[in-house]
Amino acid sequence: MVVNAGFRRLLGAVAMMAMGAPLVQGSCLQYSGALEQGGFIWGRVAPGSTVTLGGQALDVLPDGTTFAGFGRDAKSQVELVVAGPQPCSETLQVARREYQVQRVEGVPQATVTPPPEMLARIQREATLVANARAPSLQRPQLVETVLERFVWPAQGPISGVYGSQRFYNGKPSNPHFGVDVAVPTGTPVYAPAPGVVTLAEPDLYFSGGTVILDHGYRLSSTFLHMSKVAVKVGDELRAGELIGAVGSTGRATGPHLDWRMNWREERIDPQLLAPPMPKPKPMPKP
Repeated sequence: MVVNAGFRRLLGAVAMMAMGAPLVQGSCLQYSGALEQGGFIWGRVAPGSTVTLGGQALDVLPDGTTFAGFGRDAKSQVELVVAGPQPCSETLQVARREYQVQRVEGVPQATVTPPPEMLARIQREATLVANARAPSLQRPQLVETVLERFVWPAQGPISGVYGSQRFYNGKPSNPHFGVDVAVPTGTPVYAPAPGVVTLAEPDLYFSGGTVILDHGYRLSSTFLHMSKVAVKVGDELRAGELIGAVGSTGRATGPHLDWRMNWREERIDPQLLAPPMPKPKPMPKP
């Protein structure tokens, strides 16, 4: 794996401050990011180390960069163990969050309680999505991407947030694992960071027009309910390149973009990696 000079520079402590997130000095790991439920952190250990978090082996890049994500209901404590030139261990304290309750009415009943004849299709599509997230693409640019910040794939009012407990037509469902941006059908959707397209489907049962963009090392973004998919599997995108257009396909009551992120099997919060949503520009006076 070739690591260029620009990449090395970005891995320095000063570069880690580029996001505005404070650098935290732990016993084993100096890290940046959000050490909380739904968060993502990254930092450095001595090159040649191996790192486990909660018994799970983490990726460690040649210069010692490592990273991890935490799910919606992550435990409040997790053990970090570093083995190698500078062995150590510490217990990381994962901040807990309070989640909203969100009630969504007017959803087509067939998508709330799918008819039996749809179950085989739903299972087939779930396997398709899981397979798209399974490979680990070795992309050192991942750390550059995190340090330079993700950008919003669409800009507008936020109508749904990560972790909220959803009730569809009065019935409890799984929590919402993305952030919803309420903008009109046809609004362009752009890549929030570089990556490779691993799924591009125009009509999945629950999520409608769906694209998965893999940023590397099983950190990925997923874009749901799109009216148009403008990419294909294998396309390599830069930040800001067109992915498709906002819609209301699948289980949706109106046009919006649902942006989700995964690290391995954990669903993480895109808002913790993106900058604050820009405020709308005032309308010019007549």
